[in-house]
Amino acid sequence: MPDLTQFTLFFAAALVLAVTPGPGIFYVAARTLAGGRGEGMASSFGTGLGGMAHVLAGSLGVSAIVLTSAELFVALKLIGAAYLVWLGVRTFQAARRDAASVLSGGPAAPPVGVRRAFREGVMVEALNPKTAAFFLAFIPQFVDTSQGSVAVQFVVLGFVSVLLNTLADIVVAFLASGIRDGAKASPVLIRRLRQGSGAGMVALGVGLALARRPAG
Repeated sequence: MPDLTQFTLFFAAALVLAVTPGPGIFYVAARTLAGGRGEGMASSFGTGLGGMAHVLAGSLGVSAIVLTSAELFVALKLIGAAYLVWLGVRTFQAARRDAASVLSGGPAAPPVGVRRAFREGVMVEALNPKTAAFFLAFIPQFVDTSQGSVAVQFVVLGFVSVLLNTLADIVVAFLASGIRDGAKASPVLIRRLRQGSGAGMVALGVGLALARRPAG
């Protein structure tokens, strides 16, 4: 494992990156605003599991194979981009539909449930090749080849990074839940917040579709 100084640098960099808005954060916010804290927490753990899939794949060399193959990279990024755009559009439309129903005195749409929120969280993260590229570019800088198995160090450092990302998502779930509870009397505000999250996912999906394969 890296020494204390190197690990501190890694931890600080990983923490900054964890709080930087990405697909996971937007999805967790949208899911929480729509279905409450339980769905938000479930989606947070889902994105964490999706992140660990990239870490394990990176330690085994699978991610490197994908990133060095133009065809595999394009296929994965287009699938991930399409999934993000689909989730974003669905979130946007559902927010408008639910707000209209509430304003007209009708019932709000039932929650999707924690299982579906968890599954979708896994997919959001696992289908993002930029996450794989990040782990392969970032983590090896802090691996000490003189301290034992490189794969084990990669997994340990990757787990720390994923843990920080998951904790950031959980914080977002709590914040979004508080906003949701405080704005229950204002369905228009909830609609706008959900639509903003949906639009963010669409924008990230488009950005992912336009992403280029990392050089080298």
